[in-house]
Amino acid sequence: MSAKANALKEEGNRYFQDGDYKTAEMLYSKAIQQDSQNPKLFTNRAMTRMHLSLWESCIDDCLRSIELDNTNMKGFYYLAQAQLALKHPNEALNSAMTAYHECLKTNSSSTRNVSQLVLQAKKEKWEAKEKERIRRRSALLAELEEDLQRKMGTELRRVDIMCEGREDTSDAREEREEVETTWRHKIEELRTVFAIADGGLQQREVPDYMIDNISFCVMHDPVITKNGSSYERSTILEHLRRSPTDPLTREPLTIGDLRPNLALKQACAEFLDKNGWAVDY
Repeated sequence: MSAKANALKEEGNRYFQDGDYKTAEMLYSKAIQQDSQNPKLFTNRAMTRMHLSLWESCIDDCLRSIELDNTNMKGFYYLAQAQLALKHPNEALNSAMTAYHECLKTNSSSTRNVSQLVLQAKKEKWEAKEKERIRRRSALLAELEEDLQRKMGTELRRVDIMCEGREDTSDAREEREEVETTWRHKIEELRTVFAIADGGLQQREVPDYMIDNISFCVMHDPVITKNGSSYERSTILEHLRRSPTDPLTREPLTIGDLRPNLALKQACAEFLDKNGWAVDY
């Protein structure tokens, strides 16, 4: 990085720390003019643009930083946040997962934060699918109700035609009431069936074996220790940075002792795919 670009970046950092994001963005832009091949300058400006809610511009900066350095964890991390802000959870999940894997490669202290972003993206992906499911369910229920209403109308018209010319209209009234009661019961039964089906999809318990024993949150990347205990990777790594011991047994434990729990990871992934609410459990 040239001396002038570095000076502009440092000045931008000071304004950023003071909360003057517009001035910081301007200074980072000037630094980029001096050195347009430095990926860190683009991630700095991307972070500033996030604070200004300039999501599209933030994404542009992130993509440029990744183009210059495809191992740029911050580029993927900020990209995922901007994509979530724009309601693109599928893309955000891919970006967050890439940032997460880059964190693991370097044993980054940001792993826990990035792990939380992965879970947030999974939750919002589920919410988007759930909204679409509810929309389709509502449309189907409305269509079926309309069909039953139409059939009820046809049946009532048949009764009216049969009763035309009768002097005593009491029988006609009773028959109409009977037809209306029958069809309204069918409509209520239809609504009940949909309500029961909906309730069956709303599981609100997370199995204990999917809960991390450190953070007490649902896991998405579990690892297993020598004694057979499983933890969320990011939380056990953070624990080991403070104390190289097993959280349960207090026996010596190192990062090298951890192994991926692939079966549990698959189970957690399938559970979260159907129960995105569990992220906030």
